[in-house]
Amino acid sequence: MRRNFEGKSVLITGGGTGIGKATALEFAREGAAVLITGRREEKLAETAREAGAEGLGILFTVSDVSSEEKCRKAVELAVRETGGLDILFNNAGVLIPGPVHETTASAWETTFDTNVRGTWLMSKFAIPHMLSRGRGWIVNNASIVGLKGFAGLPAYAASKGAVIQLTRSMALEYSSRGINVNAVCPGTTMTPLVTEGFMKRVPDPGEGMRFMESLHPMGRLALPEEVARAVLFLCDERVGFVTGAALPVDGGWCAR
Repeated sequence: MRRNFEGKSVLITGGGTGIGKATALEFAREGAAVLITGRREEKLAETAREAGAEGLGILFTVSDVSSEEKCRKAVELAVRETGGLDILFNNAGVLIPGPVHETTASAWETTFDTNVRGTWLMSKFAIPHMLSRGRGWIVNNASIVGLKGFAGLPAYAASKGAVIQLTRSMALEYSSRGINVNAVCPGTTMTPLVTEGFMKRVPDPGEGMRFMESLHPMGRLALPEEVARAVLFLCDERVGFVTGAALPVDGGWCAR
């Protein structure tokens, strides 16, 4: 039986952990040729090993989406090693909490360099390859807080709001040329960004977790695999009339 992404080539940033890792594995299981990037080689290699244990192959390269040259090289490598570039998942992101008056210029710039500049740069270099093939799918990892805002995360919320507007602009620019561009907007997800980052910075991690769970009407956090499957949905040819969307995967948070 043919798998849904047989013959497709996929490039994923931030593919060593969390949502990026789960999405890479899901695409590989569906027959895609997958290349992941990230800043930590050991995490990328771990994802590749997990794929290998399932009889799958995932390629990886160390990169940093805040660097224009590294973004260009990552796209070129994906095109060369996977036979083209059909799908780009701009997943790499950072979260540095703190209220506005305590947010440093460095924290603000780091957040925007990765979350916004990185999304733009990877798309900038990927789109010409997609245009030459007459087709392509780009999914940008935004966040529910890019739609609703969130106290204590001004840089992150602002950056994810920017990603959503970039997504809409890109969809308008390229929808008539065969490229679908969408954003996925996860609620709080059980990833290292949350469990090893945000939760460890709050005074009481247990209380912090209960608070985050209470924000979601389902009463729990998302699993990375649940967000990954939403990404695959947005890249499925059978869902070809969806572009410019910001899809909440948030356990009902946005419905409140």
